[in-house]
Amino acid sequence: MLDINPTINLNLPALEPWTREKGNYLTGILDNARLHTALQPIFSLAHKRVVGYEALLRAQDKNLNRISPARLFQRNGSPQKTIRLDRLCRYIHLHNFRNLKDEMSWLFLNVSPETIINGKHYGSFFKHLLEKYDFPAHRIVIEVVEYPIGDNALLSEVIDFYKSLGCLIAIDDFGAGHSNFDRIWTLQPDIVKLDRSFLVKASARDSVRTMLSGIVTLLHQSGALVLIEGVETEDQAMMAIESEADFVQGFFFGRPFTDLTSRSPHNPENPDFERLFDTYKGFAGQEEQRLERKLERYNTLFANAVDRLKKQSSLMEATQKLLNDPKVLRCYQVRTDGVQMGPTLVSRFLKTRKDPRYKPLDDANSADWFRRHYLRRAILHPGQLQITRPYLSITGAHMCVTLSMRCASGPKDSILCCDIFV
Repeated sequence: MLDINPTINLNLPALEPWTREKGNYLTGILDNARLHTALQPIFSLAHKRVVGYEALLRAQDKNLNRISPARLFQRNGSPQKTIRLDRLCRYIHLHNFRNLKDEMSWLFLNVSPETIINGKHYGSFFKHLLEKYDFPAHRIVIEVVEYPIGDNALLSEVIDFYKSLGCLIAIDDFGAGHSNFDRIWTLQPDIVKLDRSFLVKASARDSVRTMLSGIVTLLHQSGALVLIEGVETEDQAMMAIESEADFVQGFFFGRPFTDLTSRSPHNPENPDFERLFDTYKGFAGQEEQRLERKLERYNTLFANAVDRLKKQSSLMEATQKLLNDPKVLRCYQVRTDGVQMGPTLVSRFLKTRKDPRYKPLDDANSADWFRRHYLRRAILHPGQLQITRPYLSITGAHMCVTLSMRCASGPKDSILCCDIFV
């Protein structure tokens, strides 16, 4: 049975005995632990500046030894004690944040799962806290760690409450093991914070690094901005830029700080964004040039094949030279409605290294490729060569680029496509 006593009210006045104010700095005192505020800057990559701060708990025992926040919350085991600690942290964080004299940036505040589950049993709190300091709700981002909470209806109810106040909602630690996109679509957060495990895995595997941008795109399509946390190295910062994430947080950009009176609210660590973006632009430009040089020799071969098709050569005759190149995988012809005309012609080099596990996908006669963006562009722009970015081919599960062009030659009008291994 939960330790819930509806007669105990943990509202704002009830928390004041557990605080001590010195100057304009508020400290929490709870179970022989002193609670302090640390702030870690959050940067917008596009704006190259601070747009918010996450409030973090720093705790010490009576001998000034540090106590980890996780340990502090664990040892306050009952719902009543956990909710009191959670509310006390947000109380001191909001009070102390005002010392930055920052009238624009967001303040990210964590809400414990226990508070989400049982907080309504202990009286109102947060609305009164905002009123006490006359702090705009639209500058508050409530961070919710959603994976320990199995009750979707309860989670939605709490999130709707904070949204009704005018706060933004962030899902924290997304990807840490229990998160799923169903929760994202159901809860509709304003910001999703990707757990640093994404960066750790992406550092070790190029395939995960490639997937990261796809995950960011999917989250954007759900209506959420994306923050990547735990950025500790320049390479990880580069991954965040490549992925088109909106915000970053981590030691590389700025460490948490507790001296809130002498810090400038702008660029507290002064990360060198200009150098970082110059490096990224140089790398991206080199990759584009590398791919262009790699494909340059195929442009002429492909154009010759198109010319031969226009002169009524068969697909086999028109693409013979293309298919003799070791990097060419396959050639095929598609009608202007996107449906493939006849079988795919496979290069002899691909035949020797085809994976037999994908044999059910070999026969593409009458396959409909209209969904492919490169095909639609070719249909709309006759005579113009279209070149895709690298993508995964369904007919072999390997990365390739596709060259395509609409031949536009009378009744046999069609699009020639050629897949090249990259």
